[in-house]
Amino acid sequence: MMKLSRSLLSSRNLLSEKLLIGKANDVKDALQPHALMSQAGMSTTSQAVSGRVFAPYSVYKGKAAFSVDPVLPTFTKMDSGFLRVKRKGVILLTFWPAIGERKYNWEKRQKFALSPTEVGSLITMGPNDSSEFYHDPGMLSSNAGQVRKSLSIKALADGNGYFISLNVSNNILKTSERLVVPVTAAEFAVMKTACSFALPHLMGWDRLTNQLPQSGPERSSKVDPRYLDVEWDK
Repeated sequence: MMKLSRSLLSSRNLLSEKLLIGKANDVKDALQPHALMSQAGMSTTSQAVSGRVFAPYSVYKGKAAFSVDPVLPTFTKMDSGFLRVKRKGVILLTFWPAIGERKYNWEKRQKFALSPTEVGSLITMGPNDSSEFYHDPGMLSSNAGQVRKSLSIKALADGNGYFISLNVSNNILKTSERLVVPVTAAEFAVMKTACSFALPHLMGWDRLTNQLPQSGPERSSKVDPRYLDVEWDK
């Protein structure tokens, strides 16, 4: 019986490893791009965490899902030795469509980056308010006007939630996509609270007010390669 139990345990461990390596399809696997990157460790205690940590807030619904991630600013070192914000942080919303029950297609994800000012608009929304944001990812290139993105947040008639939708029109690829995720008042409250907490960090003010140790331009300017162009890589 002992040998049989060990054999079953070994088989289960092997199966678990295969599931982690497999393609992200269901709700749990959809989190793998984040979960696998955060194996350095996350804790609710004051213990220090080494390595990059990804802790997205995700909402999964029938036809689509989205996650909310803070992307911190980058810094450059001036001749005086002080650090200056080179690029402000953003709140990155990543949407991906459903391809079945509890299954989502990560490869067809679309991104929308909220600036600090746009984050302020989201934070101040009331239960009956609506907001809409428009982006042209190629506005500083020869592709200006070819790709248009709009993020719409509209309150439900009963005031108990919102419809969050992302529309992407790509004249280069001749495609048009619309991803809609309904959120409850509680889910939106989590988003607003998280964004409010992250806002000073997006602006780099946490370094100013907390007088955090300056670790030099090389270390402080590192950003995960996935975020270098944020939404402008689509």
